[in-house]
Amino acid sequence: MKQTPINQQDEIARFNMPSAIARFNMIEQQIRTWEVLDPKVLQLLSDVPRENFVPEAYKGLAFADIEIPIGFGETMLSPKLEGRILQALDIKKTDNVLHIGTGSGYFAALLSHLANHVISLEINAELSATAAYTISQNNIHNITLELADGIYGVSSKAPFDVIVFTGSSPAEPPNVRQQLKVGGVMFIVLGHAPAMQATLIRRISEDGFSEDVLFETCIPVLENATQTITFEF
Repeated sequence: MKQTPINQQDEIARFNMPSAIARFNMIEQQIRTWEVLDPKVLQLLSDVPRENFVPEAYKGLAFADIEIPIGFGETMLSPKLEGRILQALDIKKTDNVLHIGTGSGYFAALLSHLANHVISLEINAELSATAAYTISQNNIHNITLELADGIYGVSSKAPFDVIVFTGSSPAEPPNVRQQLKVGGVMFIVLGHAPAMQATLIRRISEDGFSEDVLFETCIPVLENATQTITFEF
């Protein structure tokens, strides 16, 4: 039997089901199957309305396994990646978090439900303003949004329990891991497409750090991201 090609409109129609069903399917079919099993994270992804942070043109794809465009060449992370990052960070209610790359504001909202307070940095003024409005409309009050290039963190407000980059960088930005408290963790995606490495860095002492590569992925590069050093002979 000849198959009919699936276009974007078909995809929108397929996902444009009642939100509760679509959200359930997202969690069961995408997130759980990507080894995200922490009940705290699964409940969070069920409770925080992802569709509220998705641009109007893509509402029908709010729960799809894609990176949704939000303008200016930026995208939302896929739901399964959001879940995997949150599980790896294991955020506590007492934690103060630095988030680099506000984007739509959705990931900052997820962080805020787990942490004491979140500082979220965004380099694009329009994205930051839109995120601020959406966060306000969702009655979230423990996020401080700042219009700033966050690639080097914000040392004046350090130390942090958690630092998380939601864009990638070819190389680790200098002096950001030093903004962690001892015992704190930093998540960042490092390297070049198509095989970037999702990396968890933990500060184990004043001068000591551990690094673990969690998985391979590929996400957009942060503006002004730190470049790798190349040598010419």
